[in-house]
Amino acid sequence: MRTILVRSFITAVAAVAVFPVPASAAGSGTTPLTAQVDSGTLDITVPTTSVSLGTVTASTSPQTVTSQIGDVVVTDGRGGTVGWTATANAVDFTGPQNISVSAAGSSSYTSPTAVVTGTATVANADLTALYPPGPVQTATGVSGINTATWNPTISLTIPGNALTGTYSSTLTHSVA
Repeated sequence: MRTILVRSFITAVAAVAVFPVPASAAGSGTTPLTAQVDSGTLDITVPTTSVSLGTVTASTSPQTVTSQIGDVVVTDGRGGTVGWTATANAVDFTGPQNISVSAAGSSSYTSPTAVVTGTATVANADLTALYPPGPVQTATGVSGINTATWNPTISLTIPGNALTGTYSSTLTHSVA
């Protein structure tokens, strides 16, 4: 038994001698760390209920109907520095006859100054016709998350001798 114990001790001492501890071990070390912030979305919210622009009595002269439509809101949750542009357009009004929205002065979109939260410079623009699509708000100087809210006024010129009845169209907003 003693022979085995002495051999084990000699083997253990030899193992230490073969694998010596370095004379200057590091007292500290560094580990790289990262964190990721993902981009959110760029969205637009518009009124979804039907808006009446008004009522006129049949006439031989052109007449204009006008109404605000409610708040339009752009929410830029991308958290970056890229600006955005909101556009609007409508299709011709249909009813007993068609009323075009593409000729200058036939319709309009009046865009007031937007209420902005966050960091962005938002400039408004009016449309003198609801078709083709055109910019109504443009954001520059963006830094981080921002929102813009405005309540546009839509006008439609009813031509003289328009047939009586209800006319309807669809207004589309988009943002990119």
